[in-house]
Amino acid sequence: MRRKNVNDYQAFIAVAREKSFTKAAAQLGVSQSALSYTVRTLEADLGLRLLTRTTRSVSVTEAGERLLSRIGPHFDEIESEIAALSGLREKPAGTVRITAVEHAADTILWPKLAPVMLEYPDINIEIISEYGLKDIVAERYDAGVRLGEQVDMDMVSLPIARDFRFAVVAAPSYFKRKNHPVTPRDLKDHSCIRLRLPTHGGFYTWEFRKDETEIKVRIDGRATFSTINMMRQAALDGLGLAYLPLDSVENHLENGMLVQVLTDWCPPRPPYHLYYPSRLQHSPAFALVLEALRAP
Repeated sequence: MRRKNVNDYQAFIAVAREKSFTKAAAQLGVSQSALSYTVRTLEADLGLRLLTRTTRSVSVTEAGERLLSRIGPHFDEIESEIAALSGLREKPAGTVRITAVEHAADTILWPKLAPVMLEYPDINIEIISEYGLKDIVAERYDAGVRLGEQVDMDMVSLPIARDFRFAVVAAPSYFKRKNHPVTPRDLKDHSCIRLRLPTHGGFYTWEFRKDETEIKVRIDGRATFSTINMMRQAALDGLGLAYLPLDSVENHLENGMLVQVLTDWCPPRPPYHLYYPSRLQHSPAFALVLEALRAP
């Protein structure tokens, strides 16, 4: 027996329920003769009579009743699910998972996505703050957020913020014990507050640039953390120099609780980018997230 097209079974279901080839043909948008041929071919392939036809009526045989009761509900479920998916265009729903570094999650993602969640109660947003670079496809994320230079070339990349700066800061009490560093190389004589990276258990390398000179410094220190908030607090407590996004310490610089050094070695950095695997077939929920995150 050849494998039947699902349309053949849908044709039979329509006739069996309507008990009329004329009504079923109108419902399916086909001619009565084409519908009759489809049902006869299905019966021939199955080797069973499914319908009894007279000049005045159509009735369902015992075999036809059994087939209708078994497959009819499944076709109804399929149609219901397709209708529900179509409805998502008007009522976006579902979960969007994003991996992002802590700073981007706090300053960009949440401020822009909280209004989306308030406006669309059926959208769920999951933001995982982490510093390791992730394979978002393998780990089932919809997107990731990293600095522009860290995004793989095979990803679609969308800037979601303006350029920003890092700042090297410490409390005034720390500089009572230590001189201000003049160049990044002076950091070897300082206690620095380290950021632990999940990848291979390493530490974040401090990066500097002045004119055409670029320097990367592997710093050392007694205090190590995995969050910006803890690093900033350690700096406020006088435990050493911290390398933090400038916007996360601006208030403390203004009120004198922190002092910035190596300012001329910290030029603007490329902005954060949202990256994801493909431009095709975005869910309505993800499309709303993309629109909300586009840089102004």
